[in-house]
Amino acid sequence: MEPLTEKQIRSSFVNCTKGEATRLRLPLDFAGLPWGDLDFLGWVDPGAPLRAHLVMPGAQGPLGITLRVPSVSRTSAVKSSLCQICLTGHASSGVTLLAAPLAGARGREGNTVGIYVCADLACPLYVRGKRQPKLRAGRYEESLTLDERLARMAGNLDAFAAKVTAD
Repeated sequence: MEPLTEKQIRSSFVNCTKGEATRLRLPLDFAGLPWGDLDFLGWVDPGAPLRAHLVMPGAQGPLGITLRVPSVSRTSAVKSSLCQICLTGHASSGVTLLAAPLAGARGREGNTVGIYVCADLACPLYVRGKRQPKLRAGRYEESLTLDERLARMAGNLDAFAAKVTAD
């Protein structure tokens, strides 16, 4: 992913108001992000921990989606969960259901779409093996190459974004 400026990020959001996009806080480590290892930028808002955001490359430029984080989640260290974007297995506390308001009028009416995703939104780092899931031995062995896994992750993310932005 190409490095983005704060202005590009704030103007990319499709499912929140301009005021909400202006008030969101960028990741605490924004200046030191490993852009070369990121296929999308995802973070939990440090100023509003019940909000998360992701920004992905799009055909018309960056596409930003704001998400709601559940206030309480029941988790188990014994059970495993799978992220629907990168397919990384975590102890169930490492995956959370995030809900994205739909873009446009349907979102203003309260309609949302959900996705189970890595709680820290670090999917690109898990796929590349630069981060390991907590309480797990690591990623499941796959016969896919890194490029194929990255393409699968991009396809899963594109499918989610299409649900958020559909008319």
